[in-house]
Amino acid sequence: MASITLGGNPIHTSGELPTVGSQLADFKLVQNDLSIASLSDFAGKKLVLNIFPSIDTGTCATSVRKFNESASNLENTTVLCISRDLPFAQKRFCGAEGLANVVNLSDFQEGTFGKTNGLEITDGPLAGLHSRAIIVVDANGKITHTEQVAEIANEPNYEAALAAL
Repeated sequence: MASITLGGNPIHTSGELPTVGSQLADFKLVQNDLSIASLSDFAGKKLVLNIFPSIDTGTCATSVRKFNESASNLENTTVLCISRDLPFAQKRFCGAEGLANVVNLSDFQEGTFGKTNGLEITDGPLAGLHSRAIIVVDANGKITHTEQVAEIANEPNYEAALAAL
């Protein structure tokens, strides 16, 4: 389990992020239209997985905006914004913000993605949600970069994530 903080107070995740060099595990996540997306839907694409607790917090919203801006300049790359928010909330946020360069995916049903990748927060006021993390995957599904953000209120290292593409 990873030890992270929320407002300086220790909280924990269900495990560790997958290791660099390993293959990203397949997933089934809910899209804005309630259809299911899996890893195979993005075959041959480089992926930036922007994972966060809730789109309705300032830092999470900022990360989606920043990756949306970056994504418009990335070749053969898709940014996946993953949280346990309902797909309706994700769609509402991106619609209101005019964000069209990211793909929202929800793990609301069972949290399997968070559990599989060691991201589920296990204690504290955000228990059950995902921690703030980045996973970068090459076009073959191999993980090239991970970041578990130590303080959940902090932004991820955008430059390091994009440099790993």
